[in-house]
Amino acid sequence: MIRELLLIGVGGFFGAIFRYLISGIVPVKFGIPTGTLIVNLIGSFILGFLLYCSLFAPIPTEYKLLIGTGFCGALTTFSTFSYETFVLVDEGLLFKALLNILINVVGCLVMVYFGRVLALAIFR
Repeated sequence: MIRELLLIGVGGFFGAIFRYLISGIVPVKFGIPTGTLIVNLIGSFILGFLLYCSLFAPIPTEYKLLIGTGFCGALTTFSTFSYETFVLVDEGLLFKALLNILINVVGCLVMVYFGRVLALAIFR
């Protein structure tokens, strides 16, 4: 159990740092918090790729914990996305809030799909 927790913690350490760096580098575009969007898109792609790969090749549980649960868990952020969307609503920017929701949800679903496509291309 300790080993699994450490793997998640190590992955989370790097995922959180990556998220901090990306969120700090990517400026807000068109009033949408794009740093959060970018990390959510990247994390969705990585998680989609990892989990679909595991359907075709044995991926050790340690990698799933390190990358999927730890890294992607810390990289992606539903709470920040929710907060930033709420701020847009609170500022009366309803269209931008809806656009932020649409881009994040649809974009992340598309990135999981691309991860799946890449996994299928490699393993089929």
